Amino acid sequence: MVIDNTLDRQFDVEIPDRAWVTDITYIRALEGFGYLAVVIDLYSRRLICWSMRSRQTTDVVLQALLMAVWRRKTKTKVLIHSDQPSHCAGALFTHGN
Repeated sequence: MVIDNTLDRQFDVEIPDRAWVTDITYIRALEGFGYLAVVIDLYSRRLICWSMRSRQTTDVVLQALLMAVWRRKTKTKVLIHSDQPSHCAGALFTHGN
């Protein structure tokens, strides 16, 4: 699945909760790997939320996004950008008006 790059490298955002970026990484532990997904607000460059799971699935990203929406209680649409679209391709995520 190919999705247009709506953010188009416009990383300077003037209003909070207009553009969030996500990423996922792995952490090696004694029992195996943990997969960490984070959501960052481009306005403040601060971490909004995170999720960690033992497997790299769509769920780890969606849980982080759902928690971010719950914490921020956004009233408008938020652009969500990831350079890892395959992790989000299994589900459609929309929020806002």
